[in-house]
Formats: sequence, structure tokens, C-alpha cells
Amino acid sequence: MDRNIAFADLGMDSDTQPSRTNSDITGTAKGHDGTVIPLSPSYSDSSLDHFVKKDGLVFAGTHLIIDLVGASRLDELEHIEETLKEAVEVSGATLLHIHLHHFTPNGGVSGVAVLAESHISIHTWPERGYAALDVFMCGDAEPHKAIAVLRRAFRPDAVQLNDLKRGLTV
Repeated sequence: MDRNIAFADLGMDSDTQPSRTNSDITGTAKGHDGTVIPLSPSYSDSSLDHFVKKDGLVFAGTHLIIDLVGASRLDELEHIEETLKEAVEVSGATLLHIHLHHFTPNGGVSGVAVLAESHISIHTWPERGYAALDVFMCGDAEPHKAIAVLRRAFRPDAVQLNDLKRGLTV
């Protein structure tokens, strides 16, 4: 398949310019209190980059690595899509795009929900009752709230969780 066609199917094209970074921004922005802030090419403000301030730490976001063991409904594409949408909603995140692929013959699903706050990815092995998920969110989103949605939707015997704070050294 032509790479440009594949990107276009995902809502992207290879001619799209990369987004600007803080070092590229000039002009003005509004602060939290409504005041106008002049921006220069060297301007950097954590209020504009959606870094999280929590428990005395400043970091890019929370990245949950979730393994569902003994889970069900891992081959039901529509169920997985609705579950991801609900997880995004309860977490207070913003869904930009969702793309899922259903494999044959085992029926596994791989995909991603692209969020304004980052992403949720899923890879399932229904023949083993196993699903691997990444839930990475920045800003005010609450990724831990997605866990209850995943438990209810897939009824795993066990949930294994790794909770990472990304960007602590930035």
C-alpha cells in the first residue's frame, strides 16, 4: 500500500508540516488570569505545555502500562471501540481519532485512540485472554479513571499495572 494513502486513511498526509514548538512561538498569549503575555522565541511556560503539577512534582504526564489477564470480549471490535471512548470520556480527555485493526484468524485487535492529551493503545490476544494497554495522558486528564472502565468491559481475572511519571527530568 502506498504510504501516503495509508497516512491519508488515518487523517494525516505526508505534506503536513510539523506542529510548532514553544521555541517557534512569537506573539502573545493569555495567562490564567486573562492578562496578555508577550511571547518570544525563547518563551517557555508550563501553563502552555500541559505538564502536570502534582504531589510536589512537575512531569509531562502519567503513563499507565496495563495488562489484563483472563479477560473476555477481546475480539469484539465495536465493544473495544466503545470501551476506549468511555475510558477517554471518564478520564476527562479529548478524543481526536480512533483507529482499530481486527486480525484474522485469531480475532485479536490492535489500535489507538489518539487524544489531545496523548493516547490509549490496545493490543489483544483473545486466544490467551490477554490484553496490553498503554494509557498516557498529560494536563488535567485523569488516566487512572480508565482502569474501572477496562475492568467492567473486559472482566479480567487480574489487572497488572505499572504507573510511570513521564518527563520528570525535563
